[in-house]
Amino acid sequence: MLKIVETLISKLIDEVDYPYATELFQKLSGGKRLRARLILTIAPEASTAPLLGAIVELIHAASLLHDDVIDEAQLRRGVPSVNATQGSKTAIMLGDILYSKAFSSLTAFDPVISRAVAESVTRLSVGEMMDVAMAESFNTDRDLYLKMLYLKTATLIEACAYSAAVLAGKDAQAHLTYGKNLGLAFQIVDDILDITADEATLGKPSLNDFSEGKVTLPYIDLYERLNEQEKQRLIASHGKVLDNEEKRWIRSKMDEFKIIESSYTHARALCDEAIEAIGEDVALRAIIESVIQRSH
Repeated sequence: MLKIVETLISKLIDEVDYPYATELFQKLSGGKRLRARLILTIAPEASTAPLLGAIVELIHAASLLHDDVIDEAQLRRGVPSVNATQGSKTAIMLGDILYSKAFSSLTAFDPVISRAVAESVTRLSVGEMMDVAMAESFNTDRDLYLKMLYLKTATLIEACAYSAAVLAGKDAQAHLTYGKNLGLAFQIVDDILDITADEATLGKPSLNDFSEGKVTLPYIDLYERLNEQEKQRLIASHGKVLDNEEKRWIRSKMDEFKIIESSYTHARALCDEAIEAIGEDVALRAIIESVIQRSH
């Protein structure tokens, strides 16, 4: 079924009728297609599920293009980003093409579905703005961080699960809860991997989030455990390129206070709540287990 999604993605891009946009899009790494897989898993019999999956993947790709410009990222999944090779203007405009094509295609769906996806993209954009604003200083507010995480990452996954349940005639609210928790857990594991995975696996420098000014859950947890002098040292490293000594110090403190284990526990609790919402759905259990256990 994912092959059908890929075919539909290519078809939607071809319909834009601009070869340069097609060429640039073909260079993008498709990633794990989590959002499309989720839709196909929940609504395997729905004839329009692959198209919805293709639309959502275009939206996700657009958000990543804009995200890379905001972060001035040189790499995306280990390969040079569009903004690095073609410039930020081109990356933004390609993202706009993907967004607009996705939204025009979304009009073919039931208004309940199109509204859910469209509103999630508004929330996603608000989350992006929050993320940029929060990177200007060292944020210690856990609730504010988790709210931003929901808006920036979880809301689109939540909308996918909800919309797929509507397509399949399943319990939409239960699947909404599943999708929200899946999205939150996915991003928390992402935060952890930025610290624990090596550069080759990440496709970017380790601890890169912190260097970009992002104070993710492990750093908030660590800050709460440090003494005053150590807190000031951590704050002083925020938003800067870290040398190896500073990386070793941060990791050693995280090991000392078992910070990574604590963050995994938080993600695991979200996964358990998601599983509880959907009951004995083996396929959805497998998706959430793959998220919590992934290494890249």
